[in-house]
Amino acid sequence: MTIYVGNLSFDAEAEDVQHLFGEYGTVKKCTLPLDRETGRKRGFAFVDMSSDAEETKAIDDLQNVEWMGRSIRVNKAEPRPSGGGGGGGGNRW
Repeated sequence: MTIYVGNLSFDAEAEDVQHLFGEYGTVKKCTLPLDRETGRKRGFAFVDMSSDAEETKAIDDLQNVEWMGRSIRVNKAEPRPSGGGGGGGGNRW
């Protein structure tokens, strides 16, 4: 299971998120995706912990907590839907 952390402060670094979630167990992986065009952080992160119990405890305890000046959203990450996402296609008149 992967945890999605939304509404992050743009000042947050991966080390900050790892430290926060490290209070609930071992963080196996933490990524803060960057915008492809600007290279800036996108305001969310993904965190993988060593056990489902640690992840569940972190989600329960950190949901809607104010951290670094923002009320963060913490929940189970949902897989991306398959298929293209352009929304276009077909003939446009």
